[in-house]
Amino acid sequence: MEFSKEYAVQMQDITIRFGSHCALNKVQLSVKKGTVHAILGENGAGKTTLMNILYGLYQKNAGEIYLYGKKEEIRNPSAAISRGIGMVHQHFMLVENFTVTQNIILGSETVKGMGILDMGQAKKEVEHIVEKYGLQVDPDAVISDISVGMQQRVEILKALYRGAEILILDEPTAVLTPQEIDELIGIMKKLIEDGKTIIIITHKLKEIKKSSDYCTIIRRGEYIDTVAVNDVSQEELASMMVGRKVRLEVEKDPAKFGDVVFEMSGVCAKDERGVQVLNNLSFQVRKGEIFGIAGVDGNGQKELVEAITNLRKVDGGTIRIHGKEIQNTTTRNTMDSGISTIHEDRQRRGIIPDFSVADNVVLDNFKSGSFSKRGILDRKAINETAEALLQEYDVRPDGCRDLPIRGLSGGNQQKVIIGREIANAPELLIAVQPTRGLDVGAIEYVHKTLIRERDKGKAILLISLELDEILGVADTIGVIYDGSINVILSREEANEESIGLLMAGGTLNG
Repeated sequence: MEFSKEYAVQMQDITIRFGSHCALNKVQLSVKKGTVHAILGENGAGKTTLMNILYGLYQKNAGEIYLYGKKEEIRNPSAAISRGIGMVHQHFMLVENFTVTQNIILGSETVKGMGILDMGQAKKEVEHIVEKYGLQVDPDAVISDISVGMQQRVEILKALYRGAEILILDEPTAVLTPQEIDELIGIMKKLIEDGKTIIIITHKLKEIKKSSDYCTIIRRGEYIDTVAVNDVSQEELASMMVGRKVRLEVEKDPAKFGDVVFEMSGVCAKDERGVQVLNNLSFQVRKGEIFGIAGVDGNGQKELVEAITNLRKVDGGTIRIHGKEIQNTTTRNTMDSGISTIHEDRQRRGIIPDFSVADNVVLDNFKSGSFSKRGILDRKAINETAEALLQEYDVRPDGCRDLPIRGLSGGNQQKVIIGREIANAPELLIAVQPTRGLDVGAIEYVHKTLIRERDKGKAILLISLELDEILGVADTIGVIYDGSINVILSREEANEESIGLLMAGGTLNG
């Protein structure tokens, strides 16, 4: 590897071990200045670990880092920031009750005479960056009041405010709507035009093709290749990432519908502000059916799931499973009635981060006779169940059963949750954004798993912001808009144009 000023970042033979586990083994990375460079890999491949080394969060065991042709030792994030490196993490690091401006300047405050905070000057600097790059964020808004997409822009603003010339984005599209993804790509292009360099960690092939100039592929901690994005297809990228041919199209037999398992009828509910968010919402899910709910984020999907799982009271209507009403009861009653849920927010609803992987596997059923006897946990049974699930769902790294689950990548945490909920053998499986943060190989596996459960006669409610996922997996599609499902279509009747029109509040009859 020749070291040159035309490369913003060059990393040579980067190796890091965590105990006996080698997370990265002699990995290479060369990022040309003024380009968007993607790092592609499966869940647990080492993508984020490599960037955490560049940002100074981790210390490598071996290898060298060069910035603009000059060798650097980056001991901590402060050293990275001082060298013009900024990082936007997958899980945002914002103070929710602070304003946008307060979050941006935190730790880099502008002061005037006698050490008094100069909020006026800070706000002007923030507004200048907002206008320059078209970030469209209200500097006075409180973080808890703005969307996830807006929060991501605040994180980008934080890095730019600190003078970042090299910007690392960790899974930047994982929590965004399709519209927000397009807006983010537009922002990235403006940053490149201004001479910035962007490294994105991702496994979304479509977004790599839309946004990136080059792509480095890592598999199981090993460097595979670096390619010009325009020279390869999505299928070729997927094969390099996973090490085998991956089907990007979902294959399934026609559904065989049975009796109605689950039904919502005329359900109404309010949000925390007392605003009506579910408006006379009605639909039903049959045995052997994947009922997909499509919609732009913020149209009642979150409240719909909370109403079913009894995390939110409803003001009217009924929610029934096998004819039994469950609305306004308890979350335990929901589970005991045969409903399992893969929640959208895995950090808050799906796992207990400080518990081991094995304990998270049995989180729903640890009190059952299968896992405890006379109030004492049966560790042997728990470990055997966990080992089987980790192997079936290819959860990485190997031997992670006793590790705190917070140490796993987001995608591997998701695999644990999906495996656990399916293992509960539910009458109704609710899958909310089930493939968020997963690589194409894992997405293929999850889709096959949902279809396999459907073919066993299970009722499945799929809620996803990914229109391709809804069209690829669902048998029946209901479009949610402003808290109501006004149109329900069979998969044969639906297409991207018609669903997109309904998601925007239009109608099919003009």
